[in-house]
Amino acid sequence: MPEGLGIDRIAQIAINVKDVVKAETFYRDVLGLRHLFTVPPKMSFFDCGGIRLMLSIAEKPEYDHPSSILYLNVADIQAAHATLLSRSVQFEAPPQMIARLEKFDLWMAFFRDCEGNPLALQSEVPRV
Repeated sequence: MPEGLGIDRIAQIAINVKDVVKAETFYRDVLGLRHLFTVPPKMSFFDCGGIRLMLSIAEKPEYDHPSSILYLNVADIQAAHATLLSRSVQFEAPPQMIARLEKFDLWMAFFRDCEGNPLALQSEVPRV
């Protein structure tokens, strides 16, 4: 087995956007992520539980595509869903249980940001 490189976590995730100011407003004011800094006119950075989230305009045409799905973990998916609905976020469907695991049920709800990038709320709901 090859020796590991010492990778211990994801440090940063990039999300392509067309309008940095609009996207910055969505991630800060709608999702409530902590804004770290902006590098005008092409980048804005947020903290998401210790992982830096970079919103940026694609540098080259081959990089200009929707992002991978980011799964945002929340303690109470029903409350988070209701909050985002009140902020005019449109979901594909209400939160749904995806899997019954040994100690918890995995719930998810999918939506898109203001740029059309896919996102999901995720919650590990303990069994009572």
